[in-house]
Amino acid sequence: MFVKKAGARVVYLDHIATTPVAQEVLEAMLPYFREHFGNPTSLHSFGQVAKKAINEAREKIASLIGANSPEEIIFTSGGIEANNLAIKGIAEAYEKKGRHIVSTEIEHHSILHPLKSLERKGWEVTYLKPDRYGLVDPDQLAEAIRSDTVLVSIGHSNREIGTVQDINSLVRAVKEKNPKVIFHTDACPSLGHYPVNLKEWGVDAASFTAHLMYGPKGVGALWTRKGVKVRPLIEGGTQERGVRAGTENVPGIVGFGAAAELAMKELQDRMGRLSSYRDRLRKALEERLEMIDFTGHPTQRLPHHLSLIVHLIEGEAMLLRLDLMGIETASGSACVSLALKQSHVLFAVGVPKEVANGSIVFSFGRDNTEEDVNYVIEEFPKTVKLLRELSPFNPQNWEQYVKSKR
Repeated sequence: MFVKKAGARVVYLDHIATTPVAQEVLEAMLPYFREHFGNPTSLHSFGQVAKKAINEAREKIASLIGANSPEEIIFTSGGIEANNLAIKGIAEAYEKKGRHIVSTEIEHHSILHPLKSLERKGWEVTYLKPDRYGLVDPDQLAEAIRSDTVLVSIGHSNREIGTVQDINSLVRAVKEKNPKVIFHTDACPSLGHYPVNLKEWGVDAASFTAHLMYGPKGVGALWTRKGVKVRPLIEGGTQERGVRAGTENVPGIVGFGAAAELAMKELQDRMGRLSSYRDRLRKALEERLEMIDFTGHPTQRLPHHLSLIVHLIEGEAMLLRLDLMGIETASGSACVSLALKQSHVLFAVGVPKEVANGSIVFSFGRDNTEEDVNYVIEEFPKTVKLLRELSPFNPQNWEQYVKSKR
């Protein structure tokens, strides 16, 4: 339960966009702002204290993600930089072996935009279309692999529809066709909410961020299996194995490590408790609302994530009305919601533009309670009813309108 706004109950259900820094994480970070403020590259004791803290954080994160070695982790400013480093850095390191990449139509913009940048430089990218649940077909992926393919990038989970890919099957499909292809996955939405084991997944590179798992903003990581080459995007220093120059964000990295340690203790509880909230909310909405469609895979999804389309009204109107009621949620990805554009993810899974405008995402967190769920179950149907009464559409002319746009 969060601090009440203007005397009303406030329920934060946008944890897929960001999470509050856990108290344990904040306490771990504080000494590294003033007391242990040294530069990790300095040889004196202040620098060595900071360097030790970074190494300890690297070990904690390595344990959480199932890395072979802590040294395989490269710290970045966040998930977006990690994804850019993966796409551009790995691709350019292997461009003499080929200039073909395979990805999907539903990746985060921090994957899609670097890919478009590479295409402008002469690279060829194959974008796979998922099924209506957002799942990628391993056979389709295998067919896309060529002799000049150097990189595959497919996200482990999707922020907008919650679907979790069967990464093991996808990796096997790639490696059986061409063992030399590097397989990268964006696992930012998954870490801290879903088991991550890189050894079991079989991937070669993975991106992570701290602020989606109760750590601080401004710090993330790219993990690469030993032997995978990465060309630096930021040069001018020897930090992070020379792959990512710049003085390390010591407090942020310490916070990332503390958040990883916390996740190891709480993961099973988070998954069990939050998935029960998600399922309870879904069942209640199915019983109380007509003309709604849930998006993403019904079971193969993030445990704290529920997404749906509400027909006859727009997501922006729902968000504003819910905000007045103290319910903070989202319509699509946080990185595109302000652009007021159609979700490329929903379009890719076959949701028409007019329908996609009614999308909404509820994502639960460790501080949510049963009372929070009860409040949403009570208030959300009221919001839908009110907005539908104000809508110029009725079910009949809405269906005609949607058909005319297809």
